[in-house]
Amino acid sequence: MAIRFVMAWILALVATPAFSADVDGFRVWTDPEKTRAVLDLDSRTEYQLFTLENPARVVIDLPKSSLDHTLTFTEEHAGVINGVRHGAPDKNTLRIVLDLDNASEIKSFLLDPTGEYGYRLVVDLFPKNSRKSKTTLKQVSAMQASDRDVVVAIDAGHGGEDPGATGKSRTREKDVVLAIAKELKKTIDAQPGMTAVLTRTGDYYIPLRDRFEKARKYRADLFVSIHADAFRKREVSGSSVFVLSSKGASSEYARRLAASENSSDLVGGVTLSDKDEMLASVLLDLSQSATMEASNSVAESVFGSLRAQGKTHKNRVEHANFMVLKSPDVPSILVETAFISNPSEEKRLKNPAWQRKTARAITDGIQNYFYMSPPPGTWIASNRQPVRYQVVHGDTLGEIANRYRVSLYSLRRVNQLKTDNIRVGAQLLIPTT
Repeated sequence: MAIRFVMAWILALVATPAFSADVDGFRVWTDPEKTRAVLDLDSRTEYQLFTLENPARVVIDLPKSSLDHTLTFTEEHAGVINGVRHGAPDKNTLRIVLDLDNASEIKSFLLDPTGEYGYRLVVDLFPKNSRKSKTTLKQVSAMQASDRDVVVAIDAGHGGEDPGATGKSRTREKDVVLAIAKELKKTIDAQPGMTAVLTRTGDYYIPLRDRFEKARKYRADLFVSIHADAFRKREVSGSSVFVLSSKGASSEYARRLAASENSSDLVGGVTLSDKDEMLASVLLDLSQSATMEASNSVAESVFGSLRAQGKTHKNRVEHANFMVLKSPDVPSILVETAFISNPSEEKRLKNPAWQRKTARAITDGIQNYFYMSPPPGTWIASNRQPVRYQVVHGDTLGEIANRYRVSLYSLRRVNQLKTDNIRVGAQLLIPTT
């Protein structure tokens, strides 16, 4: 009798689907490489996915699931998707069909809840025979000629399924930092001898390591990641500039060195895969040390420019183990433009005039750095002009000399200063030699 009961219990478990879910929503994003479709679910579920041709379709079957509303999407972000519909091939299955413009390679996965999102089924569609990324790289490579432009890669943090921090008025970090990044690109592009590229141009997510790898593919001279900080205390405010910590650099050094034997990884344009362990280690160490030194210098320049514009969270450049700062051969900084958790700063983050002002300050810091340390073969190296710095509260002449890597004597001499006393608002000429 006991055995019969146990067997009946097991059969009941087998007969009952282990997972089912209700579909709560549907969203679509498109980036230069793929279209991402997301189904919002109320719980984790099993699913089956297959494709059909003539016409191209993706079919998603969800067991014991339900949908009580019409699925819609924004055409502007639809990419290869031209329609979505649902039905029931049998009484136990919800079927969702994505109609496609073109045949695509498919990748799908389930995500657990995070932030404002619950469970999600993600379907990525990669159009076959896409040449867009190759064209972009070809255009950027054309910039590498003699007297080329300095290339700045601008990374708007978060995006797509990752909204970042959210302000009290429901402002999303991913939206405001993209707006600031676009303003920064406009401002940099307007400067002679400088060109900017965006790692993302719309509301979609890019994995963290892929962000700085894009900068490397663009052969960028600088990588700038834009964010809007959040903190549990709403009164905390001010901008910040971060560079990679020594701990983060060490962990990335070990990862790169371990990977070099099994990959064609490039550091400073040199392939590590065909080098012995000692030589690869030396090349990587030299490249990473030079990159970190340059990162610190440009961070100091941008920090000084932001401090001249308004309040900074701290009185110095900060260090952190951010993944996006780990490029071994592209100087990289992360700018926290303001605290989205502070109601006053949340309003500023949404203000186009403030976005332009912040973009201008970051550009000034970047431009000052490149006029002090122009990459060989660039237009700036051949045509650079003197750098000017506006003194802000808390500055000392010695700190300014250290920031721009010039001697205190030469700084006094070009500005005809008899003492080290300087006044707030004064314009100092920074010597370039």
